[in-house]
Amino acid sequence: MPITDFAPETAEFYGRDPETAFAHLRATDPVHWYEPGGFWCLTRQAEIREASRQPTIFSSAYGIQMFQIAEAHAGHGPTPDDPAAASILQLDPPDHLRHRKLVMSAFRPKYMAELETRIREIAVESLDACDPTSDVDFVEQIAVPLPMRVIAEMIGVPPGDAAVFRRWSDSIIEAGGGGVTEQTLHDMGELYAYFTEKIEDHRATPRADIITILLDAEIEGETLGKGEILMFLLTLLVAGNETTRNLIAGGGRALAEHPDQQLRLAADPSLIPGAVDEMLRWVTPVRSFVRRAQVDTAIGGTPIKAEDYVVMFYGSGNRDEAVFGPTAHEFDVTRADAYHHISFGFGEHLCLGAALAKVEGRVMFEELLRRWPSWDITGDIEPLRSCLMNGLVHMPVELRS
Repeated sequence: MPITDFAPETAEFYGRDPETAFAHLRATDPVHWYEPGGFWCLTRQAEIREASRQPTIFSSAYGIQMFQIAEAHAGHGPTPDDPAAASILQLDPPDHLRHRKLVMSAFRPKYMAELETRIREIAVESLDACDPTSDVDFVEQIAVPLPMRVIAEMIGVPPGDAAVFRRWSDSIIEAGGGGVTEQTLHDMGELYAYFTEKIEDHRATPRADIITILLDAEIEGETLGKGEILMFLLTLLVAGNETTRNLIAGGGRALAEHPDQQLRLAADPSLIPGAVDEMLRWVTPVRSFVRRAQVDTAIGGTPIKAEDYVVMFYGSGNRDEAVFGPTAHEFDVTRADAYHHISFGFGEHLCLGAALAKVEGRVMFEELLRRWPSWDITGDIEPLRSCLMNGLVHMPVELRS
């Protein structure tokens, strides 16, 4: 793709050939000034990690998505004083770590191991509902149910509310990508009202879930306000649901499109944990996040001025030849260095749900490949139209025993 076609702030760009453009930038201009968007593009892991490990210099508080850069240039972007800054994603140190500690216990690897039995039960139930005698929508029937039900139970949402919970979650992603419509605003309002009611219900009758954890939490002797709890719940909803859905859906597509890898994985299930890291690298569920420089600085030797925005393109970093060698553009379930991916971010803002996503991905593909060692794509794949999330909306497959 000629660099003239480079437009990473648009969904259309990702429907063309983004990898060629990113490979060109990694090789020739890894810290690239993108004039139309008014931001720096970081396309190699070295520079992405360099920015990520300096959260006091590269701030999250002025927006973390590309559409927010456009808002800032127009004079109405987010600031640290905005209500949206209550989201843990838009907090800088030391506030970020203080808030992060509140829910870390619910996402520790040890707890994930204890949760695995329930994760496997939900995975089995989801696959039991699939009819292999006809085409199955891999996204709706396999990728969606598991992470949705797991995070809903962790938050404290009863099973009967799962359907509407899904609609609200999808609206958050649509709004997060800048696609705010009357319907998404309506859905967001419903979700706020729902969680407000749940918070009050949990205040009266505490339970063993994240809502109760947040209600009991204190920061410097003060409990969290309702707005802070709401933002936490919205963030956890996306982090614990959408990204894992995209991992499973994208991983399923990668295996179908690489049948030799699919057969290798089915023949040797011990490869699945490492294969999940390779799926995370290959898919990269979240395409990018944004930071703003607080002072005059530099990345990779390139001067960055105070108030300049930088965009960390995780998908490009996950194809970085300097990290993954000459086979960086190949999908390989036996790749020994796949765990060097940056699909969960890096540094201060490393994804809280990383351990949960990997357990869910591993369990789902263990159960799926045990039943159906292969599947073929039988129709058109509908990608999610987004410059933020790398996801699928529909993917019809035939499951084969």
